[in-house]
Amino acid sequence: MTDDVDVFMSRLNPDMCVVTAVAGAERSGCLVGFSSQCSIDPVRYVVWISKANHTYGVARAADCLAVHLLTREQHGTAVLFGGETGDRTDKFAQVPWKQAYGGSVVLEEAAAWFVGTVEDRVDGGDHVGFILRPVEWRDRKDGPLLRLDDATDITPGHPA
Repeated sequence: MTDDVDVFMSRLNPDMCVVTAVAGAERSGCLVGFSSQCSIDPVRYVVWISKANHTYGVARAADCLAVHLLTREQHGTAVLFGGETGDRTDKFAQVPWKQAYGGSVVLEEAAAWFVGTVEDRVDGGDHVGFILRPVEWRDRKDGPLLRLDDATDITPGHPA
């Protein structure tokens, strides 16, 4: 049965996004492959963060998270946020960023981004879903978005 589900899942090719979190003086961010709008009225969006990821610890204490879409041309940013861990690397020293709503951190060169207040958290097993209420957003660049198939060459920076 697991093989059948794996075949189904392998056909999916979701958009990848970078999620950033700030709690106190600590910033963190990671590449996320599990995210989706989860309500129309009111608008809500969920991002799933691995419990093994450095960003998870910061996100648990954060009031807001920022969700960033990248274009395929921004693969290097995906490598930075997906292939490095905040335990060892200050990712924000390598990209332009600014503060936004609630002290959140947004990547200035992202194709689009929104900041959402954390409305709820859902334990989904090895990932936790953060349900967000969008409160600020920007759409900056056109171009094909970075998808899972574009990011399969990135080895996760956090432990499995």
